[in-house]
Amino acid sequence: MTTRATGTFTTTIEPLSSDDDTLGRMRVEKVIQGDLVGFGRAQMLSVGTPIDGSAGYVALDHITGTLHGRSGTFVLQHSGVLDRGAATLTVTVVPDSGTDELLGLTGTFEIDNRGAEHHYVFTYALEPR
Repeated sequence: MTTRATGTFTTTIEPLSSDDDTLGRMRVEKVIQGDLVGFGRAQMLSVGTPIDGSAGYVALDHITGTLHGRSGTFVLQHSGVLDRGAATLTVTVVPDSGTDELLGLTGTFEIDNRGAEHHYVFTYALEPR
């Protein structure tokens, strides 16, 4: 059975050095509110193209928090593509990355960017306690 969690998060982005001048590398920290309360810390790689509105990014995002009363950590894997302005984003829980009360967590994390505050819908499954 899947459950839905919703809420908001804010991010802080810090550019990091990269050994490849075609790739951007960043640390992203987030503060999460709502049905999931906690914080995330990610490493992100991004690339732009000569075509305006085309780019891509990947990231691994380590989340620490409480999800509907269950505490632990897990990792989200991001894959985003911007194809001449048309955006596609997939964010998925890395299999078997859940710890403590979030062991066995699976799911997808949808992000809606509305200015500085981002909204999320996290559709997930957990084994019963």
